[in-house]
Amino acid sequence: MIHQYKFGGLNIVLDVCSGGVHVVDDLAYDMISIFENAEREDAINELAEKYSREDAEECWEQVNKLRESGMLFTEDTFEPLQDELKRRSDGIVKALCLHVAHSCNLNCEYCFASQGKYSGERALMSFETGKRALDFLIEHSGTRRNLEVDFFGGEPLMNWQVVKDLVKYARSVEKEHNKNFRFTLTTNGMLIDDDVIEFSNKEMSNVVLSLDGRQEIHDRYRVDYEGRGSWERIVPKFQEFVKRRGDKNYYMRGTFTHANPDFLKDIETMLDLGFTELSMEPVVAAEGDPAALTDSDMPVVMEQYEKLAELMLKREKEGKPFTFYHYMIDLKDGPCVYKRISGCGSGTEYMAVTPWGDLYPCHQFVGDEKFRLGDIWNGVSNHEMTEEFRSCNVYSRPECRDCWARLYCSGGCAANAYHSSGSVKGIYKKGCELFKKRMECAIWLEASKLMTE
Repeated sequence: MIHQYKFGGLNIVLDVCSGGVHVVDDLAYDMISIFENAEREDAINELAEKYSREDAEECWEQVNKLRESGMLFTEDTFEPLQDELKRRSDGIVKALCLHVAHSCNLNCEYCFASQGKYSGERALMSFETGKRALDFLIEHSGTRRNLEVDFFGGEPLMNWQVVKDLVKYARSVEKEHNKNFRFTLTTNGMLIDDDVIEFSNKEMSNVVLSLDGRQEIHDRYRVDYEGRGSWERIVPKFQEFVKRRGDKNYYMRGTFTHANPDFLKDIETMLDLGFTELSMEPVVAAEGDPAALTDSDMPVVMEQYEKLAELMLKREKEGKPFTFYHYMIDLKDGPCVYKRISGCGSGTEYMAVTPWGDLYPCHQFVGDEKFRLGDIWNGVSNHEMTEEFRSCNVYSRPECRDCWARLYCSGGCAANAYHSSGSVKGIYKKGCELFKKRMECAIWLEASKLMTE
């Protein structure tokens, strides 16, 4: 399969199944578009009317050589591997999302987690439950050495001492079991202090800091229980956090909604504040929700992604680069084969743990009892559900089979698909369109960088 598009002065041809990206001239672009469905002479005659016959003949030969060498029109050889690769990691868990707090000190209207309660009771995870969760991860990780643990909520800083105690416990046992824990913290910033900064910068491989950009946008939804915006209280803390973090990973994670489809202004605000590791996510909201993106928002969002890529290239040339999470792509090696086929691993390799020790496929399914997989004491008992997630990949979705981006998204987010279509093997149509646009922009950006090296 071939995907072709023009953007930023480049003619880009993506060979979907090999991951090969070709930047070509107008003649090659036109020749590739008709190559598969036209005989040699017909293709040459058609393009000889626009270009010279000699050039058209030479171009056909060059395109044919690329096809013969497996760089264009490559067949999909991954589908037969979908079960084999997934079965290799049967029963292996490599990451947990620990919900150390089903409570939050903010009252964000668009929160998928019902202000941290996940449609249930407020609760804090005990050290004993968290310790058992870490033991469960070690016990079910097989020979895998690197293990990931996300401290999540609600707001995890509302249970900060338990977070610290769990990290200390993990460090005390990791050598004994030949494991290496990598921790991530996601926070709204309200409770950040010197202790949080110092400990996180020592122990957390990554921190995710929630900021929606412009103050008027951030304060529209991210408010406390008295309705007051949080921007002025958290931004100085985030700046200090990042300043002292040095070269360790962090992300400013924003959410854009119907209120700000022009989210590039929010990214520019983050840059002005000194942040350079950025992510802006489209809101996850039901149709009709005031925050939900509408059909009329989509062209605006698409244009913003294009302008963002152009801004990133401009700043790269100026020596002021920044990272946008969704534009991180490797054109030299291409997408990981396992990820192409398996997706994110939710419900199999990755699970969420509630304050009570219940296991769910990921944080977005927590609170929906039919998705409960089991618990950290007795293990997984809902094998029918884990099998559903094990087979949840790009090849199990009929809508994905003819999509050029399928091996980049691997079928997309199961939670978004479920909340949009009622099935984890469905699709989230708006999400698909946004993802494809992001991939086009990301490929163009990286191709542009490589051409200037």
